[in-house]
Amino acid sequence: MLEGIVRESIGKRTAKQLRRDGYLTANLYANGVENIQAAFKRGEFVRAVRNKETLAFAVKAGDKELNVVIQEYQLHPINGDVKHVDLRITVPGQVTNFLVPVTTHGTPVGLKNKGVLVISKKRLKVRGAIENMPANFDINVEPLERDESILVRSIDVPENCKLMDRPDVAICGVIKAK
Repeated sequence: MLEGIVRESIGKRTAKQLRRDGYLTANLYANGVENIQAAFKRGEFVRAVRNKETLAFAVKAGDKELNVVIQEYQLHPINGDVKHVDLRITVPGQVTNFLVPVTTHGTPVGLKNKGVLVISKKRLKVRGAIENMPANFDINVEPLERDESILVRSIDVPENCKLMDRPDVAICGVIKAK
């Protein structure tokens, strides 16, 4: 479980001091739940996110233990470090929108014909309860030829979940190399 501290002051000066000390500022929120301003050690947060098995993961902010999902994050423009993260608290049975990551595996056939694999959607918006959410969408890109793509409408979604992205949007594809 990822442990963090609750921030009393939410000003710019304290946020800069926390970042200098190796912390990552976070906002935890959900419908019907009071917002929590927290801070987590940057390295521990990254390790927890990379090692999670499901879409949601457990955090402890102060004396509250919560399951959260990453909603949005802000990166430093130069070195790419995570500066701030918005975490949505998962309320069992509550239907809401979640951003589910997309992973690809395999080597497309079109790469041999001077093609390049382009991933245009790294996360898909899915509406449903947290109990029905997949951890990620795993896409096999091996059969892709050059100038072919995989669209949102070709993704299988679990029951009681609905894709909120337009069905004609490409998730990934192989294009001609320049």
